[in-house]
Amino acid sequence: MSRPAAVSEPQAGGATDWVVCRACGRLLYAKRLARNLRVCPECGSHHRLTAGQRLEQLLDPGSRVDLGFPVPQGDPLGFVDTKPYPQRLSEARSGTGLEEAVVCVRGAIEGVPLIAAVMDFRFMGGSLGNAVGELIASAAETALSERLPLLIVTASGGARMQEGVIALMQMAKTSQALRELDEAGIPTISLITDPTFGGVAASFATLCDVIVAEPGARLGFAGPRVIEQTTREKLPEGFQTAEFLLRNGMIDLVRRRAELRPAIAHLLAAGTRRPSGRRAVAEPRIVRDPTLVPERDAWEAVQHARDLRRPTTLEYISLMLDGFEELRGDRVSGDCPAIVGGIGRMAGIPLVLIGYQKGHTIAELSARNFGMPVPAGYRKSARLMRLAAKLGLPVVTLVDTPGADPGVKAEQGGQAVAIGENLRLMAGLPVPIVAVVTGEGGSGGALALTVADEVLAFSGAVYSVISPEGCAAILWRDAAAAPRAAEALRIGARHLLELGVADGVIPEPPGGAQSDAAAAAAALRAALVARLEELMSHDIAGLLSRRRARIRAFGRVPA
Repeated sequence: MSRPAAVSEPQAGGATDWVVCRACGRLLYAKRLARNLRVCPECGSHHRLTAGQRLEQLLDPGSRVDLGFPVPQGDPLGFVDTKPYPQRLSEARSGTGLEEAVVCVRGAIEGVPLIAAVMDFRFMGGSLGNAVGELIASAAETALSERLPLLIVTASGGARMQEGVIALMQMAKTSQALRELDEAGIPTISLITDPTFGGVAASFATLCDVIVAEPGARLGFAGPRVIEQTTREKLPEGFQTAEFLLRNGMIDLVRRRAELRPAIAHLLAAGTRRPSGRRAVAEPRIVRDPTLVPERDAWEAVQHARDLRRPTTLEYISLMLDGFEELRGDRVSGDCPAIVGGIGRMAGIPLVLIGYQKGHTIAELSARNFGMPVPAGYRKSARLMRLAAKLGLPVVTLVDTPGADPGVKAEQGGQAVAIGENLRLMAGLPVPIVAVVTGEGGSGGALALTVADEVLAFSGAVYSVISPEGCAAILWRDAAAAPRAAEALRIGARHLLELGVADGVIPEPPGGAQSDAAAAAAALRAALVARLEELMSHDIAGLLSRRRARIRAFGRVPA
């Protein structure tokens, strides 16, 4: 399994100093390593940074102001191992020039002000003791009082044993501080560096809104040596690394050190709802009158909606949004590739966008499970919607799916529960929601992201309780009756408008969205911006009342 990257001490070499990368064994010019942000240019290993180096790399020049919190002193247990605890503290202070294992500052990243708490592994392994817990909590309280986002950079071996149960209590203290930021709608970001274990991993490191990690950074509650000794099992390659955690849905992003500043800046810019320049948007065209939507053969409409050339969610995102950062994982069991989502800006409006992702080739479709989510996908979308609610950001969903994954594992993972939870969540989410059926809307799997203040549909989209093939097999007992079933189900855009399931239809370019992705994206963007601006003008109580009345009215018998 991977080990933390490190370099040897510089070796004098005439006018230059050289270091050896312990990850790959290469001899590196020290100044070259420093210019490369202490990332090995040969193997890419991210070597540890001091708190000062980290702040210098992340913050805008000249923006750092130390918060100057008093650092608690004391030896609550009178602890002595090979030397007294006060002596260890004194040696750590002397060796690092720091008062404790975390540095708390006020600063800015690409002009966005924030509070930052940055840990330094050199100070007693970045261990979490009373002083560290107090400083993290004080940083959170400052962020709360000044309504600034909080960035926490972690590097820790766990709780400080020399302080016993007092160190353990810091997990509760810091978790409470983050809860108060949640209640106040203050954004929080955690940057995981190698290593982050124990009490830090099980508290503030993993409780932030967004978790970013450097490549190869390890995160876990128990260390790998403890796990191996306890279970007597060989751990898988890359266990507890950032890449392992990303695949298993525990973190949002893995970014190389050179990419951290812009990635964090994008997240801060959206999460803090800072005003930005309003970009020009075409005049929206949304058809409300069903008679103005051309009639088409139902089976032809199904084939049109399923056309693999139609733009995917990620393509729409690239054409419509600025500064988009995809967020991954449900923080429970995994990351479902059939649903993508994240934070970005559309014509200056910060928002959360979530959508089903298919593909154009067999390889892409297979990698995305043909756009059929498993429970982790619905839980991921729920997590992102809760984040939108905390930050007060509107939600846009793009729907193009045959339906939820019908497999055994999905059922074992609670597919029905995951879908039901989304329906309940969206019914009361206290921010505007606009859903758009961009292609195929299949059954409850599609409905799980389509409970909204306004539902739009592309003119070439379809939306149904079941696929025509499934309906034909059940009711006609003949799969060949699918065209007949499609006609009976009334699933085209015109019928959706007639039935009140869709509130408006977005006309597609000639030949359909698949013929001109840029034109389709422009039409979609114009419609979304218009509807979001109108919905954002409503107070939350009025918004929720209108949404619930809309849902309650489906199929209601007139008085």
